[in-house]
Amino acid sequence: MARTIDHDEARTLLEEWVSEPSLRRHCLGVAAAMRAYARAGGQDEELWGVTGLLHDADYERHPDADTGHPRMIMAELERRDAPPEMVDAIAGHAAYMQVPRTTPLARTLFSVDELSGFVAAVAKVRPQGIHGLTPKSVRKKLKTASFAAAVDREDVRLGAEELQVDLADHIAFVIAALEPHAEELGIAGTPAEG
Repeated sequence: MARTIDHDEARTLLEEWVSEPSLRRHCLGVAAAMRAYARAGGQDEELWGVTGLLHDADYERHPDADTGHPRMIMAELERRDAPPEMVDAIAGHAAYMQVPRTTPLARTLFSVDELSGFVAAVAKVRPQGIHGLTPKSVRKKLKTASFAAAVDREDVRLGAEELQVDLADHIAFVIAALEPHAEELGIAGTPAEG
């Protein structure tokens, strides 16, 4: 029988499995965006946040797409009797798994994963970090293939399409979701000297 995996348990698991600070920050950013979308849509904030927090928990140890990520974290969550919709959403965020994203949870995780990472990358190269960042600036960087080249631009576009939202609105929403967590995510910018 499925049980709730709360934030504290998920955070402990993340810290056990992920030592790389940038991957931890990515997971925290995706969790923040997931919680914001859950809040806006009247969904279960804890479930959505924990799903975002753990979606890449096995990537550092098992990055191989053929045999590893996200299968290992899915197996661990199943062992812990996590809600099946959480496991299903984590499977669906990895397009190569070919698991249909049929729930709002799965579609939202897919839609914020690449975009959260990209917004953070844009924020990191700005002196003011995420503060004052606009969708227009993010879209401009999306057109620069060499910038954050690992981010799949097609997944960013498809994510907004699956949520049935305008890409600019989606970007604005994710920026707003990440901004309150700027310090923890390492995207607060550098204070102006004076």
